[in-house]
Formats: sequence, structure tokens, C-alpha cells
Amino acid sequence: MPLVKKDNRIQLIYRDLLSLCKPLVRKDEGKALRAAFDLVLRFHQPGWEKTKVEYLYHSIEVAKIVLKELNLGMTSVVCALLHNVVDNEAVTIDDIRKQFGPEVAVIVDGYTKLSELQTEKISVHSDNFRKLYLSLIGDIRVILIKLAHRLFDLRNFDKLDDERKKRFLAEANHIYIPIAHRLGLYNAKSELEELWMKYSYPGVYRSIAQKMKDSRTKQKVYIEEFIDPIEKELFKNGFDFEIKGRPKSIHSIWRKMQRQNVDFEEVYDLFAVRIILNSKPKNEKPDCWKVYSIVSDKYQPNPKRLRDWISTPKASGYESLHTTVVGPRGKWVEVQVRTKRMDEMAEKGLAAHWRYKEGAAKTEQEEWMNKIRDVIENPDAETAMAKKLSKIELYSDKIFIFTPEGDLKKLPIGSTVLDFAYMIHTRVGDMCSGAKVNNKIVPIRYVLNNGEKVEIITSNNQKPKQDWLNFVVTHRAKSKIKRSLNEEKYKEADLGREILRRKLRNRKIQFTDTVVDRLIKEYKLKSSIDLYYLIAIEKIDLTDIKKVIREDVNEAQPDSEQNVNRQKTNYRAVSPEDSMVIGTDIDKLDYELAKCCHPISGDAVFGFVTVGKGITIHRLNCPNAKQLLEKYDYRVIDVKWRKTDVNKTYLTTIHVTGSDEVGILNNITRVISEDFKVNMVSVNIDSHEAGSFNGKFKVSVKDIKHLEMITKKIKKVKGVEKVKRLETEN
Repeated sequence: MPLVKKDNRIQLIYRDLLSLCKPLVRKDEGKALRAAFDLVLRFHQPGWEKTKVEYLYHSIEVAKIVLKELNLGMTSVVCALLHNVVDNEAVTIDDIRKQFGPEVAVIVDGYTKLSELQTEKISVHSDNFRKLYLSLIGDIRVILIKLAHRLFDLRNFDKLDDERKKRFLAEANHIYIPIAHRLGLYNAKSELEELWMKYSYPGVYRSIAQKMKDSRTKQKVYIEEFIDPIEKELFKNGFDFEIKGRPKSIHSIWRKMQRQNVDFEEVYDLFAVRIILNSKPKNEKPDCWKVYSIVSDKYQPNPKRLRDWISTPKASGYESLHTTVVGPRGKWVEVQVRTKRMDEMAEKGLAAHWRYKEGAAKTEQEEWMNKIRDVIENPDAETAMAKKLSKIELYSDKIFIFTPEGDLKKLPIGSTVLDFAYMIHTRVGDMCSGAKVNNKIVPIRYVLNNGEKVEIITSNNQKPKQDWLNFVVTHRAKSKIKRSLNEEKYKEADLGREILRRKLRNRKIQFTDTVVDRLIKEYKLKSSIDLYYLIAIEKIDLTDIKKVIREDVNEAQPDSEQNVNRQKTNYRAVSPEDSMVIGTDIDKLDYELAKCCHPISGDAVFGFVTVGKGITIHRLNCPNAKQLLEKYDYRVIDVKWRKTDVNKTYLTTIHVTGSDEVGILNNITRVISEDFKVNMVSVNIDSHEAGSFNGKFKVSVKDIKHLEMITKKIKKVKGVEKVKRLETEN
């Protein structure tokens, strides 16, 4: 290995790693360790001169933390060495699987997936991020190796660039400190907390550290004074014990200052004393309570500060008795009472037994991993464990998706692009036409996978369709699609109602509930909405309706002239209702002005009921009017203009012809813009060799009278021969 020979530091730390591994190495594990180290060397050798082997040093140090501080086994050490070698070119997951087996491949692949996640907004979505971490990985050791990695990073914080400093601190605070806490990895948790605070709040950290340093001698003397009478009493009662006295961590003191809103000098329990008993398993609980009794006899306890985690251990397995007592000179001191076994669990947490589990049967490994998963997510995991649910089962029905801004959304497994669009906003869902998933365009039916980044593509022409209900899975998406479809149905039904009214009016028949009920019964429908909707989308033939109506009319045909007159009178009475007032919602119908003839207020117009677009208003001299009036008379609706709103304007085009004289265009535009204060949308001028010109001026006018005033004034401009409004704008 030429690289190792060139760098003595790598050689030394690798030998140190080997010496740590030696007591744990079983058959073939030594070969796997050496193979992993050789692969790391080959992978990083091309950049060795530039990087000064920092990556090599980093990989070995992370492996040492995994082994020595997190108490994991040889499989985890191999994975820690290999954690940053996969790049899909030089080394792939398949390469790892072939050389080191499926277990190592699963862990390294899981580590790679976690490393690729966007964590810019982790502070906003910390709970969802922890769930995403658990759902992405197949082995809990992935997170533990990640935790070791971040611990190494924060220990070497000054070597990081600014972007990684900010990101790693956020990840430590919102992911790894809570996970270490819930696993009972209190040494790792405490160090992460101290490092996080040191670099996140350097001023506060230095201030508290200095105050603790200034009072260190006094603290030591005080702790010895506090311990002395307890030691004498414990010896007298024959206990085999060890007492450790220490000040609280800087982070712990800072949190107390924040919670209690006090200064450093006002924090009442700056000290913690731990009494560790060497007791037989059957005597552990009684011995701890006897010691508690001795302590509380010597010093007055605060009953509100008693924490009994011996009778009911924490979900992480933590067992201890905690109390806070008044020591000499009225100072508060926290006392922890536990046995050696409990102390080992407190120091190393659930992972303390992992080395044994790495060599155990597969079922035992899975049970242990599931228990750890439960603890990571639930501070109180009794409910999940009582139901015998593993974390894999708890999250097998959930996926977590990133928005382009880095926000994290939780969805049921099997969710599509359309489900995600409706989760963002109803309008986004209604207009969704596809998405970019990890920068690759996919259709709305695409089923999303955990951790993907999704950017929804929308289109103004898109609208919900019935078949969308066949592939969305979320309740929100289904309900929003149904609601949109119903709204569209009601909108179409309004148009169908108007079509039916026009038809009945043309046949001199009243539009009554009796007639509508007859049609509903004839077509075996549930409601009038269904009838109107089917008429609007032309699913019911109008010829058939004529036949049904004719039969009804013949059956109820009045014999007397008096009844005939009464029927005519009734028709005239309802006739005014057939007029629609443009600009109001008198019939609550959508309408638009036809683009073929651009009607303006005051024009002679009619309404035409279209399928899917509401009512279109046409001028009577529109080039399309004849065909519409003759072929589709049942769709024609009478309309009239309301009194012109002073702020309402209409687009129309004025056609001007005349002599192409100097300044004539200027004079025409001055009349339009200055004299009448009219907005010109566009001007199109064609000059001819004969000295004439054609001009088209698209303008906004209030009504027909306003237009006539403008055209009369333009006619008076010198050189203008003809001025007229264009009949069609096709």
C-alpha cells in the first residue's frame, strides 16, 4: 500500500483501528476490514496530493467513533469505512454488494440516500425529517453511522466551509441530538449539544464557560464538602459504591437559564452528583432506594424534583433515581442514584448490546433493530411496542416528498403527482398537467417515491376529469376532484336549463316544474340537474325532447278559446325573464363578448348558449349571426345592455382611409388620444404608391354613441376620406 507508506498519520490511525477491532474480529471479518480499507485507499488515491488524505483520515476516524463510542460491531466498522466511496462511476452499490455482501450494501446504500437529501429547511420540518430518515433506510445502523459522521464533523468544525457549517449544525440540532437522546447515547448527545452550542452561540458559550472556570476551585471544594457525609453513611451501611461529582454541562446550564429566564448566578442546581452501586441484580432496586433514603436524611429534598426511572425505565432503557436536594449554604445539588449495570446503559444506551446482536440470528437482529426504531421516533414507545409494531410497519404506508423550495410533505404510499399537486393547493391540482421529479418530466399518473423532489407543472387549459378519480389515492385529492367535477356539472346544467327554456319558448310552452318532471321521468334521471347537464353536453337528443313535449301538449291541449288566450297571456308574462342583462349576474351565467365581431354597449345583439363556454354575445350583423340564428334557434337567448358603467370599456376597430399627407397619422391619433382621452391598443397603417393609406385603429370605447362621436371627429381631419367601424375582426 504505497499511500500508507507515504503518510505516517494514516498508518498510525489505521493500526489504532486494528487494535480496537482485534478483540471483536471473528472469522472472515478481518479480511472484510482489510478489503474495505484497501478500497477506500484506491478510491481516494487520485486526489491524495490535493486533499492531503483528509478523506482517508475522516473515514478511519468515523469508523473508530462507531466502534469505540457507539459500541457497534465489525459490520458497522466496515460500513463506516465505505460510507463515502459510492459515486455510481468508480464504485457502485452493486460493487459493494458483490465484494462485501447484501448487509453491508444495504447500510452503505441507505447512508448514500440520506446524504443526498436536501436539509436546508430541516428546522421547519424536523419531525418529518426524522420520519423520512426512518422510512428511507433498511437498517438502523445507517443513522448511527451518520451520527458518528456528524460528531466527527463538529469536532473538526474549523475545517468545514461556511455552507456545511450551517447545514451540519442544523442537522445535529434537529436530527442527531434528539436521536442520540432517545437511544440513550448520552455521552454522544452531551458532546453534540456542547459542540452545537459552542458554534451556534459562541458568545454565550464563552461567557458561561468562563464563569464556570472562575468558580471551578470553589465548585470542587463544595462537591467534596457535599459528598463527605454521604460517603461516611454509605460505608457505615456496607455499600460497595463509587461517587462522581461534577458541574452540569454548559448546554444544560444554558437551557435552564432560558427555561427559567434567569442569569447564570441564579441557576440553582449547577452541580450533579452520581452515586454508582455495585449491587447484585436482585438487590438493585432496594439498594437504590436505601441510598436515596440516606441522601434525603442528610439533605432536604425537593419532592417536585424526584424522578423515578427505576420503577418505570425510559423507553431507551435508561434507569436511575434523580432528586434535587439543598446542600451546604442553601445551594441546590442534583443527585443521581444507579447501579453499574444501569450506568453502562446510561452511558451507551440501547446500542450497548449491538455487538452481540450483530453476531446473533437474523430474527434477533430484526427484533432489536425494530425496538430501536420505535425508541427513536417515540419518546414513550409503550404504545407501539404493545401493539408489536416495528417502525418499518408504522411507516410502510407513508412517503415524504420535497417541494422545489425544500419543504417536506408527507403522503400515503402510492400517491401520484396529482395527489401531491392537490396537497399543495386545490387550484394547483385542478391545473396540474405533469411534474418535474428530480428534474425529469413525468405525467400526472406517476407514482412518487420516498425523498423525491417534485415541481408541479400547470396549464391554464387543464381541468379535472372523471378518470382522475381512478388513480389518485388521497382523500383530499378525491374530494377536490369530485367538487370540481360537480361545479363543472352545475355550470353546464345552467346552460342546459337555458337551452331547454329557449326550446320551450319557441314552441309557446311554459317552462314549468311539471314539464321538467315529465322529462326526468321519461329519461329515468334522478334530478333536474342531471337533465339539464345531459342537454348541455348533447347526450339527450333534442328531437326526442320535442316528441315527449308534443305528446304532453296534445294530451293537455285546451279545447276552449279562453284557455288558449290564457296560455298566450301566461307566455307573454314570463317572456321578459328570457332576457339576459349584460354585465349583471341576473341569471348567474357566464358570458363573453364574441371575438369575431367585438360587440360594444348599444349594439343590437343576441346571446348564443355554447357547450362548455357559457353564453357568447354576438352583434346581429355578425358574419356568423345568420347561421347561428337559423340552425340553432333553440340556443339563442335575448339579451340587452344595462346602463353603461363609466369605467367599463369595449374594444373595437376603426377603419380609416384617405390621402397619405404629412402629419395625417399624428392628427388622427391626437383626436383619439387627446380629444377623447381614448386608449389605443394597436395601430396598423398601410401606405400605397398612389398616395393613399389604409389605417386600422383598435380602441377602447364606452358605448356605441362614444364610438360615433370619435368617428365623426376623425372624418373632419384634413385628408381623411372614409371612416367606418370594422364589421368583423377575423
